[in-house]
Amino acid sequence: MATAKKSAAKKTAPKKAAAKKAAPKKATKAPVKAARPAAGKAAVKKAAPKKAAAKKAAPKKAAPKKKRKINPALLVPLTPSAALAAVIGNKPASRPDIIKKIWAYIKKQGLQDTANKRMINADDKLKTLFGGKSQVSMFDLAKIVSANVK
Repeated sequence: MATAKKSAAKKTAPKKAAAKKAAPKKATKAPVKAARPAAGKAAVKKAAPKKAAAKKAAPKKAAPKKKRKINPALLVPLTPSAALAAVIGNKPASRPDIIKKIWAYIKKQGLQDTANKRMINADDKLKTLFGGKSQVSMFDLAKIVSANVK
């Protein structure tokens, strides 16, 4: 029992010490002039933190991004088949140009499906190009172009 009293006394002692430290101190009033600094001093104090913040906020300069190079194989002019020539013309063109011309034709004729924009409705010229299908997905255009160029 003696040890229980000692441990209880030790536990209560720090609580009393903490209570003494928590006692509020008397606040003293500062003169009005000290509470409101002069306009010139305030400007100097405000300018210093901004400069310090600017130094911290400035990120390290990253290396400039390299311009993306196009694969030269895509730029080779290809001769279109008769069905493809009816849509884009018979002059040789690169793959990206052929796709652009097909899309220009589709937009001009209003052949993109209104409900599902991924689908392309075929007219007479495109039906022969699409292999008799009346509707093709836009993702199939690359396959169709590959099949119709030399």
